Amino acid sequence: MANLVDFVNSEFVAKKDFPEFNSGDTITVYYEIKEGEKTRTQFFKGVVIQRRGSGATETFTIRKMSGSVGVERIFPVNMPALQKIEVNQRGKVRRARIFYFRELTGKKAKIKERRY
Repeated sequence: MANLVDFVNSEFVAKKDFPEFNSGDTITVYYEIKEGEKTRTQFFKGVVIQRRGSGATETFTIRKMSGSVGVERIFPVNMPALQKIEVNQRGKVRRARIFYFRELTGKKAKIKERRY
């Protein structure tokens, strides 16, 4: 049964070539929104809190501050409405899931940039 699932995922799920990103990175996600017959592109820029799952069911969570309110959004990697992902800044974090980032405010909420 697992081989059948792997076969369907490899054959029928379209792989998009997005850049590599991890938790702690600041990224901008451009996605398509349909309003009636019209479609427009909207972007969501924030810090990646987690990547979850694998293969066709992989998702990632982005958090941004809108005024003084934190907004999180979960995007499936294989969502057809996703147009492109830009990595704005690489972050230096020690964990794969940075949920502690939700409680931080002010200067503490800054993530250091990872230099190569």
